[in-house]
Amino acid sequence: MSPHHEHEFEAAPGLPEPLPVGERILWQGAPQWGAVCVHAFHMRKIALYFGILIALQIGWMWDEPVSAWARPLTISLSLSALSLAMLAGIAWLAARTALYTLTSRRVVMRIGIVLCITLNLPLRQIRGAAVLAHRNGHGDIALALAGKERIGWLHLWPHARPWHLNDPQPMLRGVRDVQTVADKLLAAWQAVNPEAQAVIGPSPATASPTGAAADAGIRTATA
Repeated sequence: MSPHHEHEFEAAPGLPEPLPVGERILWQGAPQWGAVCVHAFHMRKIALYFGILIALQIGWMWDEPVSAWARPLTISLSLSALSLAMLAGIAWLAARTALYTLTSRRVVMRIGIVLCITLNLPLRQIRGAAVLAHRNGHGDIALALAGKERIGWLHLWPHARPWHLNDPQPMLRGVRDVQTVADKLLAAWQAVNPEAQAVIGPSPATASPTGAAADAGIRTATA
């Protein structure tokens, strides 16, 4: 994957500086635009909402002559299409400017449309993860962090687990072949945390917030 021009200063794509000796890249990938559009920006639900509004508008003006409702209906359709196009554009930018990297020691997230930031998440500071796999093989991986320090939810969005405002969790969005990536993350996490017992199950991960606890790990659910 070649870096964009705005990231030519990186030591390697997605990495702000060279990896230390002994650390290696296990996986690197970017969010899939379609998955981000549907699951992070909820394009289908918003399109359905607009469709219902337009159907109600048609039903309200059904008895009126065509000349009376053609113009307002055209305006409604145009504004709905414009809104969906803008939303799709933001989703495309969010996917294009993001790059996720899994190394033998950490997870690196380069995110940000206007202001690009790079998050270094050591595997020892990850107490667990939740994997949401979609039917097409894409999916999301949310990372539960240990310790008291937290990353602001707004700094992460849309690369953040929904509704976890008090305990923001970075999320790898729209990952292709998410189960394979989750397996690599699990193996790397176990190598760094040999004293902890990883668990794979159907519910989100729960663990002690004070560190890589014995019941921490990666848990999987399917949408």
